[in-house]
Amino acid sequence: MITLKEALKLNKDELKKFKDELKTKIESKPELNAYIDVNNVGDGVPIAIKDNIQVKDWAVTSGSNILQGYISPYNATVINKMTNAGLSPFGRTNMDEFAMGSTTESSFYGKTQNPHNAQCVPGGSSGGSAAAVGAGLAIAALGSDTGGSIRQPAAFCGIVGMKPTYGRVSRFGLGAYASSLDQIGPMTQNVEDAAILYDIISGFDEKDSTSAQKDDKVSDKLDSTKKMRIAVLPKHLENASDVVKAAYAQAIDALKEAGHEIVEHSLMDAKFDISAYYITATAEAATNLARYDGIRYGNRITGTNLEDTFIQSRSNGFGDEVKRRILLGNFVLSSGYYEAYYVKAQKTRHMIKNQYEKIFSDVDLILSPIAPSTAPKVGELENPMDMYLSDLYSISVNLAGLPAISLPINKTKDGMPVGLQLIANAYDEQTLFDGALSLEKQVKYTK
Repeated sequence: MITLKEALKLNKDELKKFKDELKTKIESKPELNAYIDVNNVGDGVPIAIKDNIQVKDWAVTSGSNILQGYISPYNATVINKMTNAGLSPFGRTNMDEFAMGSTTESSFYGKTQNPHNAQCVPGGSSGGSAAAVGAGLAIAALGSDTGGSIRQPAAFCGIVGMKPTYGRVSRFGLGAYASSLDQIGPMTQNVEDAAILYDIISGFDEKDSTSAQKDDKVSDKLDSTKKMRIAVLPKHLENASDVVKAAYAQAIDALKEAGHEIVEHSLMDAKFDISAYYITATAEAATNLARYDGIRYGNRITGTNLEDTFIQSRSNGFGDEVKRRILLGNFVLSSGYYEAYYVKAQKTRHMIKNQYEKIFSDVDLILSPIAPSTAPKVGELENPMDMYLSDLYSISVNLAGLPAISLPINKTKDGMPVGLQLIANAYDEQTLFDGALSLEKQVKYTK
């Protein structure tokens, strides 16, 4: 598969030929189920798009039954930025329903396979995008990251996945899960491609009230030779598997060999991250998903009266995990429990942000696991609590609004990718990409 950097140099005829060949390749691997559908339109470089990002005249369903029949009337801001830069949306990728999941097993369209082992999940919720890039069925893809949904599937599928600082990429046109946590980001074959795609989609957008008025570009200034001070978190590895611990040790050695200074730091117990995240995310999800009522758009099941129509449409339209999170979100927002749960979660979130600020007063980057293990087997995280606990390394980044990038370090003896993440201070994407490029060159991961 050619890289995004190489594809941007193809002429119109070369691009058309490549896109035709790519579509044929995708159609030859239906069992992977990375794509919901393929739309070979436009003249630009083809980029796969997660099914919760609006593309005009495309069906956009967030992997849910309740949005069947909905056709987007407009483009998300990131899509307009892409087309203006010579890229074109190529197909919708599979995802956990409304981005609520870590395995891409909860999709209305069925589960997606991991390209390295069909018995394993690709991660989630951007599992379709990760599997497409990891299988060579996409040059690059867009995903969304609410609590690790770009970085974790990227690690499981052996690709690069980057979550920008909150506000650096417009959320206009992104199907909302948890509005204070969601960010669109690039999923690519290498760090340089991630920087290129990040530059294309980032920047201020007046349509997004949370958009930061920053337009810094990073890809033209990438520098893998810059020496940095990088924090490692030895006490944070207690819940990591042996293969993740081995990859972590390998990455530390690689960073030392590249001339970076390694210092030890610690974070608070991840149980606080998990509690604060799931209270915050489900509360916001319950509010955001109230609009899906079977009346305004999407799938409707007509009941005996208006209330019955709401109940029937939502009961049949949402899957079990979405219903579970709506119920939990409404519970923590209820008058009797708001102070006990939601307010405490926001105070904890502030503590998490403060601990990162303290660490970044001393270092440039933090090296962290992104998941406690490699990709689990299909059905292994069927228990919701097991799935929630698997997010312990990824969600604090979203709670603090920081940028982070996941990249592959090595493979297990069974050929499964092992990825780690680098975390940077808010709005310091340049340092993040520079450090990631340095680590990528040093570990020499081969697909």
